Amino acid sequence: MPRMPRDTATQDDGQPCLSAAAPRTAGELARDDDAALVAMVGAGSVAAFAVLVDRYSAALYRAATRMLADPHEAEDVVQDCFARLWQHAARWQPSGAGLVGWLHRVTINLCFDRKRRFRVITTADLPDRVDEAPLADRLIEAEQAHAEMAAALAALPERYRAALMLCYMQGFSNAAAADMLNLNIKAMESLLHRARRHLREILVQRQIVLGDLVVVADIEPACAR
Repeated sequence: MPRMPRDTATQDDGQPCLSAAAPRTAGELARDDDAALVAMVGAGSVAAFAVLVDRYSAALYRAATRMLADPHEAEDVVQDCFARLWQHAARWQPSGAGLVGWLHRVTINLCFDRKRRFRVITTADLPDRVDEAPLADRLIEAEQAHAEMAAALAALPERYRAALMLCYMQGFSNAAAADMLNLNIKAMESLLHRARRHLREILVQRQIVLGDLVVVADIEPACAR
């Protein structure tokens, strides 16, 4: 990510402006809404930018990791997403799902781009684990469940995976997810229906019992239809 300029008030001769108001603290900025912060970022405020990074980086990282199944690639995507926010902040206008929707839309599109550039090879084989601690069986089972579901999600077409990730893992409404994927609500509901059905077919083919997958407890009722 390019180095950002420091927040500094200056006079016309380039010297610091001693009469300028004191910079606002991060805590004060954190109380501002997204639109106000983006406006400040558009004017060059690194402090406002840092607040938005702190506010949304974790959620975007989870989304990118679920899309790419690669933590390092996910980190790069999040950095690219915020770099685009910095570049486009002066022209950004609130619409649809707001800034969180815009950030997720950019993140998903960056993930799509990376998946097109790099062919990701996945395997259903799970590594053997050594039981290094008492009662470790439950932990190993949970890790295996995570790996099984990650592999099943990775096998889905990109837009199916994006729809499930947004609605069932990131917790967005169908309407918000539709906005992020540039779909109308009917198309979004149809996409979700096909995605759930396809995921269920993959799990059945792999002889995975959905009820045993703790990572998708919130998806289970929909996929059981």
